[in-house]
Order: sequence, then structure tokens, then C-alpha cells
Amino acid sequence: MKKIPLTLYFTFLFTLVCYCQFSPNIYNYSIAEYKASNQNWDLCRAKDGKVYVANNIGLLEYDGLDWKLFQLPNKTTVRSVLTHKNLIFTGSFEEFGYWYENDYGKLVYQSLSDLIKPQISANEEIWQIINYDEKIIFRSFSSIYIYDFKNVYRIQPSSAVISLNLVDGDLLLSTLNTGIYRLQDKSLIPFFYDEALKDTKIISIVKKEDQYLILTSLKGSFYLRSNKLQPTDYAFNEEIKQHQLNKFSKLENGDMVFGTIKDGVYIANSKGEIKFHISKENGLANNTILGQFLDQKDNLWLGLDNGIASIDLDNTSYFFNDISGKLGAVYDIVRHEGLLYIGTNTGLFFLDDNNNLNFIDGSQGQVWDLKIIDNNLFCGHNEGTFLVNKSEIKKISDFTGGWTIQKVPEHDNLYIQGTYAGLVKFQQKNGKWETKHMGKTTIPSRFLVFENPYTAWVAHAYKGVYKVNFNKSYDTITKVTNYGFRGLDSEYNTRVYNIRNDIVFKTNNGWQKYEPLLDSIVPFNLLNKKFGKHSYIISEQSMSPIVLKDKKGVIRFKYINNDSVETKINNKLIKKRYIVDYEHVSKIDDALYALNLDNGFMLIDETFKDSTSVFKPKIETIKINGDRIKLSSIKEDSTLKIKYNQSINLEISSSNSNNHFFEYSIPSLSKGWFKVDNRNLELNNINHGLYNILLRTIDDSGNTSEIKTLQLDVSPPWYKGTIGLLLYVLVLCALISLFYYLHHRKIQKEQRLMRVKYQREQHKLLREKTLENEKHIVQLKNESLQNELKIKSKQLANNAMALVKKNEVLQDIKKELAVNKEGFKDYYSYKKLIKKLNNSIERKDEWEVFEENFNQVHDEFFTKLKTRHSVLTPKDLKVCAYIKMNLANKEIAPLMNISVRGVETHRYRLKKKLDLENDISLTDYLLNIK
Repeated sequence: MKKIPLTLYFTFLFTLVCYCQFSPNIYNYSIAEYKASNQNWDLCRAKDGKVYVANNIGLLEYDGLDWKLFQLPNKTTVRSVLTHKNLIFTGSFEEFGYWYENDYGKLVYQSLSDLIKPQISANEEIWQIINYDEKIIFRSFSSIYIYDFKNVYRIQPSSAVISLNLVDGDLLLSTLNTGIYRLQDKSLIPFFYDEALKDTKIISIVKKEDQYLILTSLKGSFYLRSNKLQPTDYAFNEEIKQHQLNKFSKLENGDMVFGTIKDGVYIANSKGEIKFHISKENGLANNTILGQFLDQKDNLWLGLDNGIASIDLDNTSYFFNDISGKLGAVYDIVRHEGLLYIGTNTGLFFLDDNNNLNFIDGSQGQVWDLKIIDNNLFCGHNEGTFLVNKSEIKKISDFTGGWTIQKVPEHDNLYIQGTYAGLVKFQQKNGKWETKHMGKTTIPSRFLVFENPYTAWVAHAYKGVYKVNFNKSYDTITKVTNYGFRGLDSEYNTRVYNIRNDIVFKTNNGWQKYEPLLDSIVPFNLLNKKFGKHSYIISEQSMSPIVLKDKKGVIRFKYINNDSVETKINNKLIKKRYIVDYEHVSKIDDALYALNLDNGFMLIDETFKDSTSVFKPKIETIKINGDRIKLSSIKEDSTLKIKYNQSINLEISSSNSNNHFFEYSIPSLSKGWFKVDNRNLELNNINHGLYNILLRTIDDSGNTSEIKTLQLDVSPPWYKGTIGLLLYVLVLCALISLFYYLHHRKIQKEQRLMRVKYQREQHKLLREKTLENEKHIVQLKNESLQNELKIKSKQLANNAMALVKKNEVLQDIKKELAVNKEGFKDYYSYKKLIKKLNNSIERKDEWEVFEENFNQVHDEFFTKLKTRHSVLTPKDLKVCAYIKMNLANKEIAPLMNISVRGVETHRYRLKKKLDLENDISLTDYLLNIK
């Protein structure tokens, strides 16, 4: 542990403040956080940083982020707890044993009570567990039990056992009214007894130099030297007597911690001087200390009657807390003429020589600014500005809202103040203060710096930055220039500083500065890199080091010329108590600073270097495709093997007190580190191969732990493994066989197709030849038919002509007979002969033969003609037939046995029956009927 500089703290704190008003960093864990019973009896911390707490309803585990509760099989109260190697020993009602992590990383309880013969006594409870000589010692009021990792042995003293104490390698037992014993093997050897220790409980025995320091619950402390007991004169004696000492711890630097039943914790130095009293009055959740433990980082863990608390003793940052709320929100702190002044939203306070917090009458209301200039303490107030002198104030200005006041460079007794309504001049003449509004502007001027004696820069309380020029007599402002449109990247929430004669601006987007040659505002890359874009100054700009606060709430003391020298304050408690946007750090003494907070302030030793070590991440559980696997199968530096396409989930923990988070990196997949969400790292769809999964813990201060490495071997998919290779060979062989088979089939098919094609071509040729022959036969038949038709037609014509000739001859005969009819015997004979001639001319059988032959030659001419013209008579058909044969009228007349004139008349009538126009030839019409 780093020792607290006495000249720094004890000189200042003991002369200015009462010890009961200052305390180290306290963090309370409520029932709502750890979700168990209110009473917590014992605490310890394992090597991996996890804190274990004996609670009324079970064993609590805290890994820095989450609390877990583990209950005994009988769900009884856990009274004591101790971690040893990888085991967690607990004592309870009629029960004790240990917890261990099973193969899946879950805590499992193993009872040791069954090893006791006879069994543990009824109603017996185990109140203390210690590790001594590679054995675990369990203490109840009536017995002690020794576990050598094989058997359990019982020792029963003659009176109640109050405490077990390891002193210089010996185990000393304090008993009620029978003195102190030393454990030797399995026996108790009397060590010391004195009547002065009768009727009191010896809480602890420690070695101090060459003597023993014995601490009791109600009689204070004693020294034991040379077998003689002597009361001590330590200052803490009265406190532990009055408030009943219950727990005691000693730090490596000699400091002592006393946990009491009635009044919280007292911390004293090696001389017995009380440095701090931690109770409900200054932040502790409960005044009854049931359990107490100092871890390897000198964090004090307290089990309370209602809650759990941790107190950081390895730090030089201490708090002034006002739980009553009378102080209010602190805005500024300054030390002047031996007094510490505190400006708050309720008024101005100071700490006097008698260690009391005093309110200065007349200062009621909001105090914005406390500043010492030329040995004058100015108090910028909501109601105006006051001059402070010891415990009194004097109002020197009625201009409201004194945000900041600055001395005019190169001028004595001349000051400019930024107020709610612009700039105000302060000047002291003949011992009197004169004030005057500078006119020209009424902008709310929260930040004010000088560039030179006649030029100042003002940052508006909310929006904008202005350059202000004064006349030489400072009677008025000659010019106000708005630089919001001259390169300023954001007008809102802008602050202005003078850093080494550079006018510097902090905006929402980073750092900028004024460039006189360009008369413009440009980026200030040096400060963006050195301070960070999201940090802003919360100290006086002229102070060295400069104090910054970043967006995470981390406060840094920064030297502009030395990047290696830096103090960081990262406290999760103060982040809840910041006066947001009005954080301010004041220098109180050499290397001692004060940070304003709600209901108090924090004292910071700037020389303190944060030596916080961050615990290495631990893998709590591993799940593959949602199923837990045995952690025992994954040894350190071993390889986790998973199958292709399996997902892996890692639950990560790290037992750090500060806020922290986890990052991972897989170099073979991607460069850089990535944040783990909610402590669970899930990896999906990882290609096959060997990977190193790197894990680390980072706290809010940027401190980084050692890297935890998990080697992951993702097997290739089956199709890329041996089975896949064999399958590929089989598939290849099958493909070759298939190719050969298909090729062979293709050849066969081609051959078959060629045969079919050849056959088809042969069939086609044959068919074409057949068709050609058939056509030839048809042609021959047609030609034969044509010839036959020609012959028949010729025969028909010849027959017709023969009939014509015959009928002409018969007609001639008729005519001759008509001329010579007188030569017949009688007229009857003549008529009979004429009739025979007419019958011969008009023979029906001849016409039928003619009709049949005519139809054969002219393809059913009569049928077609009758179909078209049903009104035609047989005589009409005959005429049509003769006309179709292209016979002349004179040739038709003999055939019809009528005159030529009769034929012409018949043709005329026939044309009408056929409905032929005059210009249509009857002959042509009949010839066209096919």
C-alpha cells in the first residue's frame, strides 16, 4: 500500500477539519443489488478477485459486475467463509464444508460435518474459519474442528471460544473467562490469563513490535509483554469501549481498522490516532459491523447488519460529506488565510480552527465563484459580488450573477467580471470599490479571458464566442465581434481559455484556437491529441497541472510539457455526485486539490499514482450450440475443439472493483479489439482452422489486464475431412464410370440413331420410289383414262354424228315420202311408215346409251346440271348435252327431230331457264361445267 503523506494530510486535515467529517471512498451494496438477506456475517476474497460473503440465506459471490447467491442444501444461514486455493469453505448452523467448481464451472457444496464422530453438537454454529499450517480450522463457541483434507478432528475447550488469532506462526485461541490458549498439534496449551480480561471478549490479538496487542469488545486494548498485561493509552480506546468492538484488521503500514457494533468503523494510525470515522453520518449504509475483511489491494470489505460496503484505503483521495443536506451542492472551494471556504448553492461556508462547519450570514443563495486576487477573496454570487474577510462578507457589487472575475493585465486594482448581463468593471480607489457596467453588450458572460490588456474573449453561457475591445480608460467597450461564424465548429456549450498566450476554445467537437494572422478560429490539433476531443478543463487555466474531465467522468491531472506524468481519478461514486457542467478543481495546498461535489467535496493528492491492477478475465462457462461443456477439459493453454458450423458462447467475468468491460480479438480473423456485450462472447459461422481468442479487461481509467488466451480448433466440415476425401475419390470413380457408361451409351445411341436414320432414309427413299411409281401408275392410269375418254368422246362424237347422219337420212326419206305420199295405197300406210321413221329418229334406247357414255366422258354432267337447275326437262338436258359436245344447231336439229329454227328457239328458252345474262354465252357456260 502507498503511504498517505503525513505532512500533507495530517497537518492539514487535523488542523482544519474534524476527522469525523472526512472519509475514504465508500461504496454501499444494498439488498436490491445483491438480492439476498440483510445481514452479512463474514467476507473474503479469492485469488481470482471474486468476493464471497456469508449471508443469512446463503453464500454470495461477487465478480465485480454481478452478484450470485448459492444456498446450502438445508438453506440455513452462512456464518463464516474462507477461500483456500480453489475451495471456498463455509460454516453454518450444525454444518460446515466447502464449495468447489464442478466440471461445468458451477459451484457445488461438499459437507465435512459427516466426517465428525460423534456428530456436531445440536444448535452449534461455525463463526470463524482460518487457514493454519496447511489445515483448515473451523470455530464454534464450543469447539474447534481441524480439517487436514482427509479427516476432521474436534477439540473442545473448557469454555466458549471467542476468536482464533494467527500471531507469528502460532494459533492463539481466546476464550471467555479462561484466558488465551495456543494450539499445539491437537492439544490446547495455556498461553496467558489475567483477571483484567475476565467478563470481556478478546476480539483480536496481534503482534506489535516486541509485544502483543490485545483488543477487547468493551474494555479497550492492552499490551502483553513478558507475561504482563498493561492497558494502552491509545486515543481509540474510548471509542471501541463505548461502541463495542466486534472486528479488527491491521494494514501493512501499521494502520488499524476497528469495526464496532454501534458506530461503524474507526481507522487509526500506528500511534493510535484516529484518522477517520466512517459511519452513517458520512456515507456508510449501517453502523453495525458484523464482518470485516482486508483484501490484497487494501480494500476494506464490511458485512453490515443491513448491507455490504467496500472502502478504498489504498488511495489519497478523501471525501468531505454532509449527509444532512445543509451544505447543498458545492460549486467552488478555496483556502484563504488559514480557512477553507466552501461556496454552495445555499451560500458560503467555512471550516474554522475548532473543526466546525460555519455558515457566513448574509451569503444565502447561489455562490458561483471564489477567487483570490491580490490577496482579496472575491465571492461571485447570484445576488452580486462580495469581499470575504474571515467570517464576514461585504457586498461590493449589485450586478447579479458573478460567474467569473479576472484581473486586467498590467493594471493594479482593476478587474473585469463576467455576469448574467454582460461585463462589469471593478476598481479600488482610496480603499473603496467602484463598479460599472461596461455597456455595449449584455450577453451572459460565463467565461472570460484576456488576450492583452485591451482585448478580452467572452464565451456566452449557452451559445457563441465574442471578442471584446476596451478603450484605454476602460470606461466602455469599443467593439464586440461575434466569432461564431469565423471557423468555430460549434457555437453551443463553448468554453474559452488562455493557455500559454493562446486563446483556446473547447466546443462540442473538440479543441480550437484563435489564429491572429487569419483573424479566424482554427482546429488545435495539439490539444485534441493531448487532452482528447471530449475532455474539458475544470481548473484554473493558469494552474499547473491542468485538470481535465472526460465524457466517462474520469478526471486527469495533465502537464502540457510532460505526457508521462498524469494522475487519474476514476471513482464510480463521485460520478453520481458531479455538479454537471460546473465541475471545478481548486488548489488547496502543495499537491492537494479539492473537487466540488453534491453535498460535499473530495480532497485529491495529485502525487498519487493510480496503481490499480485489473484482474485477468476468467471464462465462467463455455457453451457449444447452447450446451455447457466441462471446463475441466479446457486446461490453461489447451485447445478447445469444436465442429464446423457449431456456435460457441463464452461467459466472461473479472473481479474488479471499478467499472470495467471486456474486449476480445481474434488476430487471424480481423485486426483490432472489439467490445464484448453483456459479458457474453458469441461466435458463429467460423471457418475451419486454428484460432487464438484473446480476452482482456479494461476499466474506466483505461487500465488493461493481462490477456487471457483460449485456443480454438474448428474442425473442417465433413466434406473437407478424411471422409470427404474418400467420398470425393468414390464420387470421382463413380463420375469416371458414369462418364464411361454415358460415353458408351452415347456411342450406342449414336450408332442406333445412325441405323434408324439409315433405315428412315431407306424407308424414305422406298416411300418416295413407291410414291413415284404410284404417281407414274396414276399418271398412266390417267393417261389411259384420258385416252379412253378421248376414245369414248370420239366414239360419242362418232355415234352422235352417225345418229345425225342416220336421222338426216331418215329425215330425207320422210321428206321424199311426204312428196310422194300420193303414191301410197292409203293414207294409213303412209302414216304408219312416217311413225316408224319418227320412232327410229327418236329411239329411247339410243338416248340412254348416249347419256351413259356422255356421263362417263363428262363426269356426271347431267347430275350436276340438275342439281344447279332443277327446272330442266329431259329434252332440255339433251339440248345441253349436244351443246356441251359443241354441235351446231343444224347438227342438233336432226337429233332432236326438229328444225334448226326450233333448235334456236329451244336454246333461247334454255338460256332463260338457266338465268343467264344476255352477254353470257350458253355454250361457254355449259362447257365450263366440269
